[in-house]
Amino acid sequence: EAHSNGLRFISTRSEVVDVMYNNVKYAMFQPCESEIMVLIHFHLKNPIMVGKKRQLDIQFLTEVVDASQTVDAGRRSMYDPDEMDDENRERMLRKKLNQAFKEFCKKVEAVAKKNNFSLEFDIPYRDLGFMGNPHKEMVFVQPTLNCLVNITETPFFVVDLADVDHVHFERITYMSKAFDVVLINKDFSKQPWRIDMIDNSDKDAIQEWLTDMEITYTQGPMNLNWKSIMNTVGSDDRFYMNTEEDEVTEKEAGWEFLRLYGRDDESDGDEDEDDSGYSEKGGSGPESEEDEESNFDSEEEDESDFDADEELEEQGMDWEDMERQAIADDRRRGQDAGNDGEQPRKRRARMSGDSGGGGRSRGS
Repeated sequence: EAHSNGLRFISTRSEVVDVMYNNVKYAMFQPCESEIMVLIHFHLKNPIMVGKKRQLDIQFLTEVVDASQTVDAGRRSMYDPDEMDDENRERMLRKKLNQAFKEFCKKVEAVAKKNNFSLEFDIPYRDLGFMGNPHKEMVFVQPTLNCLVNITETPFFVVDLADVDHVHFERITYMSKAFDVVLINKDFSKQPWRIDMIDNSDKDAIQEWLTDMEITYTQGPMNLNWKSIMNTVGSDDRFYMNTEEDEVTEKEAGWEFLRLYGRDDESDGDEDEDDSGYSEKGGSGPESEEDEESNFDSEEEDESDFDADEELEEQGMDWEDMERQAIADDRRRGQDAGNDGEQPRKRRARMSGDSGGGGRSRGS
């Protein structure tokens, strides 16, 4: 029920929940598109008592389909008339509930405006949403005009972008498939919000959205100890200045020091690229040496071929003459070898003859 100063909800158990217009910080309407529910969510400035607990987020919802359905034992065909009727009925119910909640939001805005209260309902941008882990399970996180929210699963995750001072991306490397996002609160006494295990394919879209929202961001390859970082930052009175207390010594201004965690790796990568470029140009690697040796051998072969051709031209001989000359040389070498072998035989025979004659003379 929309009243002049707030909303009143009465449950079936006669429980009453009152939400004042001036206590609503952000109001969100999420239609049923891919979810099983259509809901209205209020993020309050000050918590209120619901039952016996203090609550900062109040939500009213209606389920379009049951979260758990009974599955028949037999298979149902896609052309089954009953199944087609169920799909049409569910589609019509989604459309009907979305229209009813949308009209209710417009009426509440009109009543609040009539009584001099500012209340507008934001619709999450589903196209900019991404899967992440803000608590203990993977959920679909969506940005709105003023917040970054997940209001379909409990506990709710609602971050006011007006309270975000800086965003840091952790585990940004070429090897990792996912990264983490740290949303730093402007109040340095509070710990930052975290969203873990975001797929790398969503990084560019998130950074473009942060640029559009005029929120600064940095990135690094490792997870940081934010408790000690926030304690150090909170005690630094000149955090946003680029000089120390002496106003002479320069230092990193603001969150620029977070870039230092990735500069060493980047510089190493640049040196590796320079070395690789030098090896390609200078040919200092083993492959280039092999290429040079092969080129040198080919040049020697070319020179030797060129010299042989010149000698042939000078002698005026063709290939047939060369073959004849080679055969004659082989024969000449064979004859020389035969003569060399006969001379030792004659010497041995002469020496044996001399030794035999001398023996007979001694015997006579």
